[in-house]
Formats: sequence, C-alpha cells, structure tokens
Amino acid sequence: MRRLLKFLHTMGSIGLMGAMAALLVLFASLPPPASLQGYALMRGAMGAIATWIFLPSLALVLVAGLLSMAVHRGFREAGWAWIKLATGVLMFEGGFVYIQGPMQREAERSAAALAGRLDPATLATTIGPERNTLWLLLAVAAVNVALGIWRPKILRLPTT
Repeated sequence: MRRLLKFLHTMGSIGLMGAMAALLVLFASLPPPASLQGYALMRGAMGAIATWIFLPSLALVLVAGLLSMAVHRGFREAGWAWIKLATGVLMFEGGFVYIQGPMQREAERSAAALAGRLDPATLATTIGPERNTLWLLLAVAAVNVALGIWRPKILRLPTT
C-alpha cells in the first residue's frame, strides 16, 4: 500500500508541476485579445490543461498524501508531513479558485467573443493574477517536493 500511495503521489506531482509549467509557457506565447482567433485557441487549450491535467493531478496529490498520512503512523508524527498537508490544502483551494475557474471562464468568454456574442475588449482581465498565482503555486509545489525528499526534523510531534 505504501508504494502504491507513493507512486500515486509522485505521479500527481509530476502532472501538477508539468501542467503549471505548460500553462506558464502558454502565457508567455499568448497573443493579445486583438488577435481574437489565436487568443481564443490558446485560452481554450489553457482551459483544457487546467481542467484535465492540473486539477485532477492536484486532487491526486492531495488524496494520496492524505491516505499516506492516514495509513502510516510515522507521517502523522512528522512535522514536515503536516506542513505539506497544510500547503497542499492551500494549493487545492488556490488552484481551484484562482487557476482552474478563471481559465475555464476565460476560455468560454473568448469562444463567445469569437462567435460574436461578447465584446473582445472585455477579455484578458485575469492574465496577471493567473500567471502570478501559477508562479506562487509552482514555488510551493517545489518546496513540498523538497520536504518530501529531505524530510527535515522540524516540528516533531509527540507520539500518543
């Protein structure tokens, strides 16, 4: 069971960090909303990555980590594991509210603008916050990987 949970947690981490890196690359090559067809295509791709890779990977990391803590007593007593849990919950909330939701909405809005149902001037209002949140979540994910590898003896919790 331990190896399966570690495998799932690792695979989720790979997917999560890969999705964030891909989204950042797409942000760097995102055309302005004035190039509506290219903008809508890129935002559609970004919405798909956020929905089908980012969010499921984030959920897999969190669920596998929670199950690992439930199954293995040593993790419940390790401060580093509790820090990972806290930051994982914050990442899930941040990813769901500030990444996946806005990306999916912007993909829908850009498709509507392309179809002539929305003014293109109202697009691209969330690019800065989305990109900044991605950088922040990527940094937190890297710290979580480091905590999982080096497992520092911090906040050692007493055994009961």
